[in-house]
Amino acid sequence: AFGLIGLELHTVFGTAGDRVWEMIGWGLLVAAVVIGVRFLWLLPASWLAQRLHKKRDVAEDIPTSWRETVVMWWAGMRGVASVALALAIPLTTDAGDAFPGRDELVFIAFCVIMVTLVFQGLTLPWLVRRLGVRADTDAERQIEHDLAIRAAKAARRRLHEIEGVQDLPDDVIERLQRGAFDIGARISPEILDDERREHLAQRVERVRAFRKVQKEMMSAARHAVLSARSEPGSDPEIV
Repeated sequence: AFGLIGLELHTVFGTAGDRVWEMIGWGLLVAAVVIGVRFLWLLPASWLAQRLHKKRDVAEDIPTSWRETVVMWWAGMRGVASVALALAIPLTTDAGDAFPGRDELVFIAFCVIMVTLVFQGLTLPWLVRRLGVRADTDAERQIEHDLAIRAAKAARRRLHEIEGVQDLPDDVIERLQRGAFDIGARISPEILDDERREHLAQRVERVRAFRKVQKEMMSAARHAVLSARSEPGSDPEIV
């Protein structure tokens, strides 16, 4: 898409002549309007989202301070959608004449993309550091902890339902109960005590090593089977 608009710009510059700087000015003006309009609607939208968040008491990815609102505003970038809309403008009208103002519209779309995608994109990390916006790690840990407990309870509840209709050996039930707790532990190891957390880490490492060796064994087996295709007398369809 960006390659196509580059080809279009080659034609636009060829026909613009002395109007290049005027078109650049219009492009920068439209880019400034786009950024300003986003800021104007984001302020009341952010305030309304915060009010609804407090009333419903649900976890949502909404800005909770003016700093986060500024970052969200500056992160509003235009890209492929703007390119597609600009290139969708027909070359000619139904009468066969050149579509009026098409070159200007394509160039303005390019300016908006350059300002929002390149300039804002490159300065966004600096703005985040400057405003001191950081992820709320405590809240994320709490969410992970709640999800882990919820997952473990759901797994155990399903196990009890299966026990009611199937006769399972005691050792299998005990193993499945531990597995139900491990399901939650994989989401958030914080629900485990230090001893069980260390035990889980060791088991995960053993499983990882097992799968690595198993993958190498399967690769060797696959190579042996495929190499048989080049041997005399082998049937390629069977291999």
